[in-house]
Amino acid sequence: MKVASVLIPLPVPEAFDYAVPEELAVARGDQVAVPLGPRLIRGVVAEVFETTGSNRRLKAIDQVLTDPRLPERTLDFVEWAARWTLSPPGEMAATALKGLRAPQPRPERRVKRVEGRSPARPTATRTAVLEALGQRSMTAADLARAAEVSAGVVKGLVDEGVLTVIEIEAVAAFDAPDPDHAPASLNPDQAASATAIADAVAKGGFAPFLLDGVTGSGKTEAYLEAAARALRHDPAAQILILLPEIALTQAVIERIAARFGVTPAEWHSGVAPPRRRQVWEAVVAGRCNIVVGARSALFLPYANLRLVVVDEEHDGSFKQEEGLVYHGRDLAVARSRIEGATVVLASATPSLETLWNARQGRYGWLKLAARHGAAVLPDIDLVDLRTCPPDPQTWLSQPLRDAIGETFAKGEQSLLFLNRRGYAPVVLCRACGHRLTAPDTDSWLVEHRYTGRLVCHLTGFSMMKPKLCPSCGAEDSLVPVGPGVERVEEEVRRLFPEARTAIFSSDTVPDGQSARALIQSMAEGEIDILVATQAAAKGHNFPRLTLVGVVDADLGLRGGDLRAAERTYQLLAQATGRAGRADKPGRALLQTWTPEHPVLMALAAGDRDAFVEAEMGEREAASLPPHGRLAAIILSSENAMAVEKVARDLAEAIPNAERLEVYGPADAPLALVRGRRRKRLLVRADRDVNLQAFLRAWLGRVKVPASVRLTVDVDPYSFL
Repeated sequence: MKVASVLIPLPVPEAFDYAVPEELAVARGDQVAVPLGPRLIRGVVAEVFETTGSNRRLKAIDQVLTDPRLPERTLDFVEWAARWTLSPPGEMAATALKGLRAPQPRPERRVKRVEGRSPARPTATRTAVLEALGQRSMTAADLARAAEVSAGVVKGLVDEGVLTVIEIEAVAAFDAPDPDHAPASLNPDQAASATAIADAVAKGGFAPFLLDGVTGSGKTEAYLEAAARALRHDPAAQILILLPEIALTQAVIERIAARFGVTPAEWHSGVAPPRRRQVWEAVVAGRCNIVVGARSALFLPYANLRLVVVDEEHDGSFKQEEGLVYHGRDLAVARSRIEGATVVLASATPSLETLWNARQGRYGWLKLAARHGAAVLPDIDLVDLRTCPPDPQTWLSQPLRDAIGETFAKGEQSLLFLNRRGYAPVVLCRACGHRLTAPDTDSWLVEHRYTGRLVCHLTGFSMMKPKLCPSCGAEDSLVPVGPGVERVEEEVRRLFPEARTAIFSSDTVPDGQSARALIQSMAEGEIDILVATQAAAKGHNFPRLTLVGVVDADLGLRGGDLRAAERTYQLLAQATGRAGRADKPGRALLQTWTPEHPVLMALAAGDRDAFVEAEMGEREAASLPPHGRLAAIILSSENAMAVEKVARDLAEAIPNAERLEVYGPADAPLALVRGRRRKRLLVRADRDVNLQAFLRAWLGRVKVPASVRLTVDVDPYSFL
């Protein structure tokens, strides 16, 4: 009997076996419909084998679907990713089929001439329509524009039977990129980097690189030139460029279109579902050469993937925390290894994990040490708030105010950076001290002055600001504490009423279109002072921006996060790197209460190596990443007792293992989220310990009830 193991989208740890009817030809990667209870469900064939008999009575595959087969290496990657992250393989496979779950694009309605029919009244406008159409087919709107007539004229010809409406199946047309369309002029470092990457692609096989260049050094031009050479060598090559933020995609797409003469495919949550289906089908058919997208673009079924670029590889946005938990950067390296492709991790502030791999010789290390052209790195100065604090209830010190005024007087732009959305991060009652939190959640409510609402940035809950304190009932006693970008912008408007100001955060630009509009306004000089969160600190190029002011440089250094210092250095280096990217020199002022902190001293000195050495030393002493490995287990349930019991059972079932420790269980810092109680355990292991095998053995010893959700996070980035 022939049997197929089928991956189906359920939270189970293995494939389901089904009998293969004799009349069906089934192969690995086929999409099939299989019975599951009373319904049919889509699955992917992971393996086909023969057996001489079984005491199990297997259900049979109902049919092989006509949708394209998943490429062999795509399925290999899906199975590897499931093993690495300890995720259900069927749900991981469903991620690779996500594009097919979108509806088919609607057929395009066009008009064409009916042979032998002429209008009863051949007016000038009707004649113009027929001449513009000729023997072609066009949409009615395009035809009306081409003939310079109203839509009613075209409709009249359709009603009369002179034109007929036809439906054309919508097939995405991705024109082949021209590698010789508009080559960039590269400096010697850029040219050497592009050559090394392109040679690796041409040679074939897995080749990882770190493209390490200061902000504004032209990393994008270098990897696009490598992509052009790869396409010259193999016109069928497919190239994936991963970005951490949707807001960055349009700028990168425009640069790709300018370089290659065609628009690449786009893949992220902001793309309409029918378009995502078109991209999926074009990628698996090899009709699409360049894809620009978010981390989920890793799961597309590439027919001939030759080059993967992870731009801003250090960015924490590549870590997916909800649903399937994985790190896009790590999976990009794994996908490239499985595909036998070249992968480029590009950053001005590489993660310590990537730097460690480069130092160990695992990655090729390509360096761009200077800014492109005449631009130079900005001067960075620390403003000690202990000696020149802001006035009460204000947030900008006098040195920063003076710098903004000088920059505005010269007709140049300033960016004030504060990585905190809203007006104030905390709202409390001055009568009783009560802090307002979201219902069923430990997260504080953030005041948003523009909308008059209090918002939980963790769960999305929002409410109008109440008149009475919910704890003591005092009237008009709720006051905002601390600054957010809205409060800083309010101060800027008061200080510089003639300046054109704007806010750049996920609240003010909630989608890609509004983000692109604001970025364009800033780039064209229509904004004098931009108050922004980290949304503006990633990859944007504002030629007229010469001053960056960091309102609270200490913000990211608070708390017990393993990567607090690393993240702060990266974020502030990226933010200050927005200044002076054109012909005018830039400067940055960092307001801080702790100017002696190693992170801030390294930033002011422009000495990244000193910071990296100190941070690496601390990590090595504690055997923490990249010198060790971590995994987190998060338990949550509406039933606090059930969570407590599973946590206790896990603690009692820890297998004996050397060079490995388990910490916890303990209440999560956010112990209540959406009414669910949360506990965490943390596993630390030496680098050469098989952490996944330990976790499988451990979790296999404990039965988790359906009321408790257990999530495994390999290499956690959030400790909340």
